[in-house]
Amino acid sequence: MRPDMRQGPEIWIRGPVPVPEAASPPPPVPAPDGTRRFSWVGAHGGAGTTTLAEVYGGQDRGRRWPGPGELASVLLVARTHATGLAAAGRALEAMNSRNSMTAMNAMNAPRALVLVADAPGRLPRPLAQRVRLLEASVDVHRVPWVPAWRLGDLTGAPPRGTESLARLTGAGR
Repeated sequence: MRPDMRQGPEIWIRGPVPVPEAASPPPPVPAPDGTRRFSWVGAHGGAGTTTLAEVYGGQDRGRRWPGPGELASVLLVARTHATGLAAAGRALEAMNSRNSMTAMNAMNAPRALVLVADAPGRLPRPLAQRVRLLEASVDVHRVPWVPAWRLGDLTGAPPRGTESLARLTGAGR
């Protein structure tokens, strides 16, 4: 080939192909003393991970599961509407269907499911039945409708009825 001609990428490689080194995982996010290390992961968009992270602490992961070296204790979050409960069920099934005995799944398995009310009042019977099915497979914590949160006021204490979630996350009352 003439030296003044541009060369394209080689398409034929002889011999073994070197495997690129995997990027080292990012170091774990340090937690301040006295706080628990956990991540909020949404089963669907709009589940409430940002609000819960603001009120209870922890890391808001959106819909991204933690990778190696990141905060591995997961609190899966879903709304109590039909779509949210179905998404939570699918996420839990996906975790159970992937060789549940592997160390990676044990690390990233949800520690609990947090169901955030999608409206004030009691759940309709079909949705309450779905919640009972989810409760059979994982610890479920319920967060009631909080009108102040809808207006953006996250300054108060965690709502009444969420004491077990506050204990789990280490959020002070």
